[in-house]
Amino acid sequence: MVKFEQITAVVLAAGLAIPSYWFFWSLAGGGGYDRRGMQNANPPPVEEGRSRELDPGLKVPPGP
Repeated sequence: MVKFEQITAVVLAAGLAIPSYWFFWSLAGGGGYDRRGMQNANPPPVEEGRSRELDPGLKVPPGP
């Protein structure tokens, strides 16, 4: 029969291992496969004239 000390040791080991594993990968910048290829965090800015053409909110409705 499994002793109480053995069960306690397994629970304690899991209780310490799971948070430390999670904490390590969060500090290491985990993210896995979905984050591959994202080398440029800051894309080049859009030209001023072109940004106005692409934004439909800046168009003025026709007058009366």
